[in-house]
Amino acid sequence: MKDFYPQKVFRFCPQCGGSHFVPFGEKANKCSDCGFVFYFNEAAAVAAIIRDSDGKVLLTKRAFDPGKGMLDLPGGFVDPLESAEHALEREIMEELNLKITSKKYLGSFPNRYLFGGVVYFTCDLVFECTVPSFNNIVATDDVAAYEFYHITEDVIEQVGGQSIKNILRTFCMSN
Repeated sequence: MKDFYPQKVFRFCPQCGGSHFVPFGEKANKCSDCGFVFYFNEAAAVAAIIRDSDGKVLLTKRAFDPGKGMLDLPGGFVDPLESAEHALEREIMEELNLKITSKKYLGSFPNRYLFGGVVYFTCDLVFECTVPSFNNIVATDDVAAYEFYHITEDVIEQVGGQSIKNILRTFCMSN
């Protein structure tokens, strides 16, 4: 995956368009023409652990690549100037038509997200959430389907993202 890291993929300076845009340390590229330095920072993403009355965890099936057809936790990227909490509420409404009534922050997990030939570094923020009802649940947006699962290693092996696997092992295997 290292060949797809941003330092190797982005070859032109976003400021002057120069072709001397070269790695500058481990986290940036610098343009030898104009001196512009671009830092490759992590993108924030959110994931929700939502349980039914039997304690099973709501997992979605990805409708698109990366990981099309694989299991995932509902959630997604935090938009610019958006709080993680608002992103969580927005993503769960967009993907499943569910309104979150309470959320508790559980932790963060680093991730590598390969999309369009580029590795994006993300920091996945996980929340335990409750919803008032599953009566209006619908798979929409980038979700092909959903199902509730007792989390086992067999289920985790069907999950596409490494950070989501780590989240499920950390918060759902012991509960």
